[in-house]
Amino acid sequence: MTSLATTFNPPVSGVKRPSLNPGPVGLAAGTFMLGAIYLTMVVNWREAALFLVGGAAGVVLYHAAFGFTSAWRVFIADGRGAGLRAQMLMLGVTCLVFFPVLAAGHFFSQPVRGSVSPVGVSVVAGAFLFGIGMQLGGGCASGTLYAAGGGNARMLFTLAAFIAGSVVGVVHMPWWAATPALEPISLVTRWGWPSALAVSLTLFGAVAATTVVVERWRHGRLVADAYPPRTGLGRVLRGPWPLVAGAIGLAVINIATLALAGRPWGVTSAFALWGSKALAATGAVDVASWAYWTPAARATELRASVLTDITSVMDLGIMLGALAAAGLAGRFAPVWRLPAKSLAAAVFGGLLLGYGSRIAYGCNIGAFFSGVASGSVHGWVWFVAAFAGNILGTRLRPRFGLTTA
Repeated sequence: MTSLATTFNPPVSGVKRPSLNPGPVGLAAGTFMLGAIYLTMVVNWREAALFLVGGAAGVVLYHAAFGFTSAWRVFIADGRGAGLRAQMLMLGVTCLVFFPVLAAGHFFSQPVRGSVSPVGVSVVAGAFLFGIGMQLGGGCASGTLYAAGGGNARMLFTLAAFIAGSVVGVVHMPWWAATPALEPISLVTRWGWPSALAVSLTLFGAVAATTVVVERWRHGRLVADAYPPRTGLGRVLRGPWPLVAGAIGLAVINIATLALAGRPWGVTSAFALWGSKALAATGAVDVASWAYWTPAARATELRASVLTDITSVMDLGIMLGALAAAGLAGRFAPVWRLPAKSLAAAVFGGLLLGYGSRIAYGCNIGAFFSGVASGSVHGWVWFVAAFAGNILGTRLRPRFGLTTA
């Protein structure tokens, strides 16, 4: 599988890349240090720790090129399933910890809850739109953040549109919430964690086995990823990392988030918050009167600093972590001249990503990864609907001058 980082910044013929971009590394390191100190003093130590966990997620995502979007696309277009198998490994490792902890209701002394949401029309529609947006925008929620932080200029436009689409989704959320839906279903609560874990691991194995069958049918063998011969500490610091390392790394990130925040990892609620606060700051719209922001907890979020919002702090950490990783890899080299069709796809895809994630109760992280890891049926429904959207999105890519490789 072609490294996503290489795709973002392809090597220029005859030009040797620097072994290190000291500017991005220094900026990220300094911001992490000052940010952690500030958050510890002004908010609490958990917020500071989650900021650093977000940074670690950015490093893992960048160095392992762990993109949900590219992994699903290469399977759809070419039958290569290494990325999907890595995702099933990530889910399996996470569930091994999540299920017994969620059943107990606490992680050491921290009360915990899972990401369990209703299953209904809004999840199916939102996930399907999100899936199309993944392929046109060029990334999922976590992918957009780490790509933008790592120096992909196009993804800044996707991110801006993602935020705008989230705000539109906030406005329309009451209508979608009234559409037919089942109550939230937790397999851990319904069946007990041992049975829920057994069923989940079986499903992960079935998905992985399906990718093996398809890949061997298409290629006659499993296609191995190629990595540069870098080893030791250089490989750890500069990448690239094998997909397995990325899978285990992201499992650790979600487990750490549960332990520190008391709930699983999420990404996109912060985009709705950022966009709504920006719109409120103009004074042109009474954002606080929107139904989405009227519950007491959300009203408090809207009034408070974004630095008190766990998801916002972790998202900022992801971007900084990716900036550091790109600098360590010597690949921070933004290209600002973008083809018009590609830019149009980024904006349209970003709008779909933002809108879809709001009405589907999350994204590839909050709904799929954290939902499935919480034993929520809505996570599996999201996966199926989003994958269908990815199929359509992959077919639409050539219309915008984008490849399907």
